[in-house]
Amino acid sequence: MKVSVIVPTYNNEATVRSCLDSLKGQEVKGEYEVLVVDDGSTDGTAGVVGDYDVKLLKQEHKGPAAARNLGAKNAGGDILLFTDADCTPERDWIEKMCAPFTDEAVVGVQGVYKTRQKSPTARFVQYEIEERYGIMSKAQRIDFIGSYSAAYRKGVFLAESGFDEKFPIASGEDTDLSYRLASKGHKMVFAQDAIVYHEHPSRITQYLKMKFYRAYWRVDLYRKTPVKTVKDTYTPQMLKLQIALFYLFVVSLFSSLVAFIFLLTTLPLALQILKKDRFVGTLAPAFVAFRTIAFGTGLIYGLAASVLRKN
Repeated sequence: MKVSVIVPTYNNEATVRSCLDSLKGQEVKGEYEVLVVDDGSTDGTAGVVGDYDVKLLKQEHKGPAAARNLGAKNAGGDILLFTDADCTPERDWIEKMCAPFTDEAVVGVQGVYKTRQKSPTARFVQYEIEERYGIMSKAQRIDFIGSYSAAYRKGVFLAESGFDEKFPIASGEDTDLSYRLASKGHKMVFAQDAIVYHEHPSRITQYLKMKFYRAYWRVDLYRKTPVKTVKDTYTPQMLKLQIALFYLFVVSLFSSLVAFIFLLTTLPLALQILKKDRFVGTLAPAFVAFRTIAFGTGLIYGLAASVLRKN
């Protein structure tokens, strides 16, 4: 099978070289091509990409969903792999991502994030992602594929019209596609040894902003697929309980009992992290509290914006 690796980029002059270096040296038996889609960068990204033997496509700034779709339409491979310009795949990433496609029923594959960062915030982000990977690893089929390490059969991807370009930023377009594929019975699987390294938010303010906007756009996503508000193969159920407790805490005028119950819900993740990282594990309840506030507030703003758009 021929593979096409698609990398959308927007002002990634500082990181795209590492990404392309890692893709250039892949240990893979089959044939593959690399397509970089410049989403209207205003820095030196195009100049860096020009140093590599890759196919460079350009478009006006429309967002990563549109960039990935443009790459897919110009790809020559039977299998489409996606990663981001701030990711550095392991040398065997392509091989590991493609291995599940020996099962003809598989149409999509999810790989994993890791990080080499040392900041407490980035380490916490990695641990919460690993909590989600633990959920996915127990599922024979998954209903979530993140575009940072994703693979699809090209025919199925194009038949679904790819990513929804109504998502203007990286805000759930990959989850939306995953839900659409799952709703039609397509088989997607988790490849936990297909690794890309990533720069997570290193400051708490960056992290909370990311959580706010993910929640903001999640409202539109859940409006399209309301059944996923109940359960999916990626989101911890405890997170949903924590958001509900946050709302209850506010309407109860900051009840100490609700606050205590919320604290108890943070302990399973905190104890899990403590086994690996004592410092971040100690901080985990605070991280979870701030995360819940950001996510809960983002949902409220997203719901309000959705109502205003309808009117």
